[in-house]
Amino acid sequence: MIKRWFDPQDVGETPDYRFSLANERTFLAWIRTALALVAGGLAAAQFLPVLGIAHLREVIAVALLVLGGFVALRAVDHWARAERAMREKRDLPPSQFPALLSILVAIGALLLVAAVLVQAARG
Repeated sequence: MIKRWFDPQDVGETPDYRFSLANERTFLAWIRTALALVAGGLAAAQFLPVLGIAHLREVIAVALLVLGGFVALRAVDHWARAERAMREKRDLPPSQFPALLSILVAIGALLLVAAVLVQAARG
């Protein structure tokens, strides 16, 4: 599987370059998202004050770092699968990942809202 990430051009014929470039732009957008998540995780670890709930700062940082790494891996996998599908003149692979990522971010936001409310009630 990982070999396919490095050489998705080993099958089929070269697609219209516009489609390959659009696939790369989508990949780069996902990589920017991954980098933003990693940067947010590092920022949380370094700059968030100690929160009222034990180790909440560390949990936030690790969650963002792990999610950023996962998004980066998912980005390259989707890019390679889409490139291969275009070269083999197949439909592009479906992806539920955007929905999953949105749900994870929403759950994380709700948990942070709860933590802020708990902190405010204690203060």
